[in-house]
Amino acid sequence: MADTARARRLAKRIAQIVASGLEHEVKDPRLAMVTITDARVTPDLRDATVYYTVFGDDADYASTAAALNSATGVLRSRVGDQTGVRFTPTLTFVADTVPDQARRMEELLAKAKEADDEVARLASGAVPAGDADPYRTSTDDDDEDTDGADDEDFSDADVRRGPQGG
Repeated sequence: MADTARARRLAKRIAQIVASGLEHEVKDPRLAMVTITDARVTPDLRDATVYYTVFGDDADYASTAAALNSATGVLRSRVGDQTGVRFTPTLTFVADTVPDQARRMEELLAKAKEADDEVARLASGAVPAGDADPYRTSTDDDDEDTDGADDEDFSDADVRRGPQGG
């Protein structure tokens, strides 16, 4: 039976162990600017996906991915020693794209705010193209009959009662 609460607890513990192992045990300079952001474990506790982010550019991401792949064995044995589970999960490292997406969203929101400010600036000095009130307000125009029916044929009582008279 799959216990998702246990998988979540194990994932949290794996993230802590991997982060600590990268800081204290693995001495690879390519892993200096790595941050472990999250970990997910399958419900059968056999596979763990560890998400990381790197402070740097695309070249730093590539070198960090290679360094993490080479350090997987050391980190997996450290996870096995410190978790006490029967089967040590395999570790897969995946670059976390959430910070990049958040930065992109912030840029898009800033552009939208600039566009809104520009529209508000243009609208502040705008004047209507036609009359200030484009709807008819005079009662003189209401005398014209537009639907072709005679108003005298129906009384107010007939309109309230409807066509059946009741």
